[in-house]
Amino acid sequence: MPTTDRDRDEQGRARNARPRDGLGRPLPYGAEGVERQPEGVPRTPAEALAEAQRLLDLGRPFHAHEVLEDAWKAAPEAERELWRGLAQLAVGLTHAARGNRDGASALLSRGARNISPYLDDPPHGVDVACLVAWAATGAGVPRLTGGPR
Repeated sequence: MPTTDRDRDEQGRARNARPRDGLGRPLPYGAEGVERQPEGVPRTPAEALAEAQRLLDLGRPFHAHEVLEDAWKAAPEAERELWRGLAQLAVGLTHAARGNRDGASALLSRGARNISPYLDDPPHGVDVACLVAWAATGAGVPRLTGGPR
């Protein structure tokens, strides 16, 4: 029997309104959490990459994943796997930060596989070669685009 006490958004879709910590883990209702990224924010590719990088640099890969997921959903068909792969890399980094090595490895591999087709002609300045190499090591915070940090 369906429950009627689930958190819902304005359109009636199920949404968990529990607060979350900096790595996206749900906290008990009433706990003080980290502000979540709003969903469905329209951004240009450059804005999405800059915001995701800002969040990664702040140690918030779960939140970066949400930004990249919005870009994935809004991307033209030819770029969807790039954005999907970038979101998966951020989730892999989230799993690593949470201590889930197996989950991190799986998501980093999947993300690298999804962005690899863009190696020869990477859109939006995404440093695909560097990200694929980074995913193989899973070390540190990735740099999404080339250029100075």
